[in-house]
Amino acid sequence: FCEALALTLKAVAGIGAVETVGRLETALERLAREPRPDVVVLDLNLPDVTGFDGLIRVSAAAPDVPVVVVSSLADNRSISAALAAGATGFVPKHSTREIFRAAFAALAAGRPYLPEGFSPSETPDAGRREDAIARLKLLTRQQAVILQLICEGKLNKQIAYELSIAETTVKAHVTAIMRKLGVLSRTQ
Repeated sequence: FCEALALTLKAVAGIGAVETVGRLETALERLAREPRPDVVVLDLNLPDVTGFDGLIRVSAAAPDVPVVVVSSLADNRSISAALAAGATGFVPKHSTREIFRAAFAALAAGRPYLPEGFSPSETPDAGRREDAIARLKLLTRQQAVILQLICEGKLNKQIAYELSIAETTVKAHVTAIMRKLGVLSRTQ
């Protein structure tokens, strides 16, 4: 899909150079280098991402770069959550070339792009979701990485080994993460 999307962006959106990566960590490393890309196109279903964490981390790593989410999850709730997490636009994966052309024309004009028929979710838990996303945005990059590893079920000792840091450093990060997220335990 990534290669097909790159070809589509070059052919119909007039994008000259497209760089692709298959993991969030690789994308974050690329965003740390100059020159920054003009736009990031992000699939929410990457192997090292859970939910909207990847979008939050990309938006935090490059706040001045618009992020367009391309996803098969194209319901109103998912689109609303993507926008709350920092997306500038949202294009369903099944979209035609014309939709991609329209999306990138809107971005070039400085406007966000949302799929036709989208209406913001007015669900009872929308406020909780936005609050959770706002709290996740407070995490540093290292804290976000550690939270991802916690979500994978890793112990502090395993996280320390994987990140080549002291276990006491992991514990300090876990404490800070829990405080920022307003939770009392790792399970919460």
